[in-house]
Amino acid sequence: MSEHYHDIGDLRFLKDMGKLAPTEFNAWLGLDKIVGREDGAIPRKYRELIALAVACTTQCPYCIEAHVKAAKTAGASREEVTESTLLAAALRAGGAATHGAMALKFYE
Repeated sequence: MSEHYHDIGDLRFLKDMGKLAPTEFNAWLGLDKIVGREDGAIPRKYRELIALAVACTTQCPYCIEAHVKAAKTAGASREEVTESTLLAAALRAGGAATHGAMALKFYE
């Protein structure tokens, strides 16, 4: 049994979202197909590692789980998964530092 740090049962509400806002929901579903396509210039493994890094910065536990599993299936190693998450952390830290510089600008 997989250990989840989120309530996987919440995903049942996606069906409701699809009924309540079908146009927007289907557009959102279409975006996910961008990651999973096999015929892009970027190979599937790297698409999934990029998606994992972004999921780490957006902090979506469902996306993190999905993209780790898809990256593994596409041939990514534990080392590649780890590096992609730490690359995301480095960029997130860089964003915080540059926003700190912006805070000083607003202080003036």
